[in-house]
Amino acid sequence: MAARLVRKCCWRHFGAFVSAPSAAPAPLLMSAGKMAMARALPQAPFAAFHASPFSRADGFSVKERLEDNRSPEHRVISELIETATSPQELLQLNELHSLNSNQASLVIIQLSRLAAEKNLETDSILQDERFQQLVVLTDSQISQVWNNTLVNLLKSLYSLGMDSSRKEMQSVEHEVLWRLRRLSFRQLTSLAEFLALKQGKDSKLLSEVMKKLELRWTELEGTKTVVILMSRIGHISPALMDRLEDKALELAEQFNPDDIRKITLALAYQNRRSVPLLRALSYHLIQKHSELSLNVLMDLIFAFGKLNFHQPQVFQKIATDLHPHVSTMTPLEVTRCIRSFALLKWLNLPLFEAIAQYALDNAKELSVPHLCGIILSFARLNFQPSGSEDFFSMVHEKLQGQLDGLDAHVLVDLVWSLCVLQQAGAAYLQKVLAPPFHTQLRGDQSPKGHNSQLKLIHINTAARLESPDYRGPFLPAEVLSAAGQAGEKVTVLQSGLEEALAAVLGSRDNGRFDVRTVYGWRIDAEMLVNGENKPLPLKGFAAPHLLRSEGTKALPPGARRVAFLKWEFPNFSNRSKDLLGRCVMARRHIQAAGFLVIDVSSRREESPG
Repeated sequence: MAARLVRKCCWRHFGAFVSAPSAAPAPLLMSAGKMAMARALPQAPFAAFHASPFSRADGFSVKERLEDNRSPEHRVISELIETATSPQELLQLNELHSLNSNQASLVIIQLSRLAAEKNLETDSILQDERFQQLVVLTDSQISQVWNNTLVNLLKSLYSLGMDSSRKEMQSVEHEVLWRLRRLSFRQLTSLAEFLALKQGKDSKLLSEVMKKLELRWTELEGTKTVVILMSRIGHISPALMDRLEDKALELAEQFNPDDIRKITLALAYQNRRSVPLLRALSYHLIQKHSELSLNVLMDLIFAFGKLNFHQPQVFQKIATDLHPHVSTMTPLEVTRCIRSFALLKWLNLPLFEAIAQYALDNAKELSVPHLCGIILSFARLNFQPSGSEDFFSMVHEKLQGQLDGLDAHVLVDLVWSLCVLQQAGAAYLQKVLAPPFHTQLRGDQSPKGHNSQLKLIHINTAARLESPDYRGPFLPAEVLSAAGQAGEKVTVLQSGLEEALAAVLGSRDNGRFDVRTVYGWRIDAEMLVNGENKPLPLKGFAAPHLLRSEGTKALPPGARRVAFLKWEFPNFSNRSKDLLGRCVMARRHIQAAGFLVIDVSSRREESPG
């Protein structure tokens, strides 16, 4: 009896199911609808910002989409919209068929796509009466437009250049704003990307979209979406960027080299030095990707240089992979590459030798600014090419008669770099030490101007101490005094040096600390010792290296001046300080002034990154 009762209930339930097809489970009908539409519609590619209107759920019921798809006329119209090849074909559809608001929106989207693909004038489309009818039709039934189509409609109207003050345009914007909560995360991403490009940060709609993305960031999935958000939208919302960095760290193993390139560039342009993420990306780049394209290599080294992120294994890989490409690179690419390595204080001898040879082989194609960029990078790392005689002969020949055309700051950097490399002749020195030139620079109070004025003093020192045949002009005393007024923060290493020397000297009269010199270099500590290496009082003795000497007496026989110079560079070892041109020139000048130079550095080594 119980068995018969169960069977009877089952048959009744099954009968009710068969007699009411509209009550079928949504997933089953969804699948059938997608299959029907896939068979009915051709897969025509859309432009980058036009997603297929049937690609994702759009917020309308399954029943409505099935009814729309089952209509033969609707299917024909969809095919005509997809396959149209000219604006006229699309504009005629409203005359030949009775379109609903969703179909009218699809026509406008396709018009925008054709205009972008064929570089068509949009004014003629916007002024066409048939287009106006499509816009009015869409506006009259805007609530019936599917979500995905609505998002693409808004983007299409922006792309066609429709006046934002028009009632129909504002209606579409308000409808999108009203439906933001119903849009998928992918649709929000697509909309935010477009608005950031077209309208910028001041867009009210973009602001609301960004708020929704921040609230729904947990829905974020897939490397492609992460890369798009970080590279194109992340700069608008620091809070969202924080979440994106966390998600990127989680997905680091799945990124391909181009993804890593885009992420590191996004971090560089936003000055976000996310060390854990950069370390993870570097690790997987080395472990999983053996071959990298030139674009990836160039952008990676640029991003690491801008972020001052040090990862020796990555640098070695990039330098090794770049070496075979050097001969085929453009002058701009070569300059970008070597400048990034110089910023990172990373010298790879084979790569730099290849770049020096490139400059020799392509001297005619190299512009003067590109050549200056190469020289500045060589000087920053104190790199002397193995064929330095040929290289600098080419440099001097290329620069002959070109100095007048250079920007004042670039000219100072060039001559300063030649002084570092000990290649500055009298013509270069006279050019920048002439009164009209340095008077012009003294009026520049910007940080760049102050830096150039300090470099001028270094050039003046090189002219006095390292160029015996140079007869002038030199910088006047007031220029040297003005540059000595700039101060720097006292570091832990410097304060420790003062404490240690104070105990050795016995009296502060036997030493000077934080000494500004007429050479443009700062001596961290100075002392005077006699022939038995015992400290002597400094006061009373002539000190030509000071801006204002405290005495006139000559040094006793056998006495020597001792200068202590600290070397503190993040992510840079003590053994490598000779690779820094600025440090080498400072030591050279102070030694030439009669000092015994003692280097002082911290024993603590920085971890990479």
